[in-house]
Amino acid sequence: MLKKSVLIFLGFIYLIIPVMAQNEPILLFPDGAPGESVRLTEKADTDGGKTGGEMVLRISNVSEPTITIYPSPEEIASGAAVIVCPGGGYNILSYNMEGDEVCEWLNSLGITAVLLKYRVPRREGREKHEAPLQDVQRAIGYVRAHADTYFIDPSRIGIMGFSAGAHLSATVSNNFMERTYPAIDNADKVSCRPDFCLLVYPAYLDAGNFGIAPELKVSELTPPTMLIQTEDDKSYINSSLFYYYALKEAGVPASMHLYSKGGHGYGLRDTGARVNEWPDRAEDWFREIGVIE
Repeated sequence: MLKKSVLIFLGFIYLIIPVMAQNEPILLFPDGAPGESVRLTEKADTDGGKTGGEMVLRISNVSEPTITIYPSPEEIASGAAVIVCPGGGYNILSYNMEGDEVCEWLNSLGITAVLLKYRVPRREGREKHEAPLQDVQRAIGYVRAHADTYFIDPSRIGIMGFSAGAHLSATVSNNFMERTYPAIDNADKVSCRPDFCLLVYPAYLDAGNFGIAPELKVSELTPPTMLIQTEDDKSYINSSLFYYYALKEAGVPASMHLYSKGGHGYGLRDTGARVNEWPDRAEDWFREIGVIE
């Protein structure tokens, strides 16, 4: 399934590289996701307004979590991979702005992208992130177990997320010693620890008095992390500040880019704010930590 072409400048020439996605999503739990007794009818709509002049595709009622592989173009493949977690308050998924478009950007850097469609909305009687954590643990394990198939270096598999998806990315970055569901196959026998983590306008990370949410058990094993945040994201700025502080105190390599304006929920789109440069800073960080050359 051809998604688009990426125009890359190499010296004095431009190279047009097609960006491809795997035709069929991969069902993470073929026999049904843990705790799911009812199969929901997925919904997709574009009624949530526009960001950067373009519509936002909103996916809801997900009961069968999947991943879709966006292989890196062979000509520029680095061997690295990133699982992408869209946001949406754990109620919907901002599937194009914080999903497809992000995968295409990663491909342009030579990184294989893996788009996670995790379970939403929140399940009654369960923590908001409980079912999605099972999904993301399974996704990381699956990609690592099949690294050879996708020409991926199993020691360079990272995760990134936006808003609630950033909370999910941080949660799995601190909850990887044990699976939160019964093992299914060999994908559940390999590590589900991300090797690096990129959080863009993360939500739900903070607690009072510079504390962080109890599910975020930060330690020296937490992977290197980069945060993107704006000061005028009033509801969630403390998520980034408090989590960054916790990372620093634990001795985890951490980087944060804090911008004055930009709000919340811009993805990679041009909203006229300086924060829109964040993909360049993320690319610099990927090079700094050895994800790409």
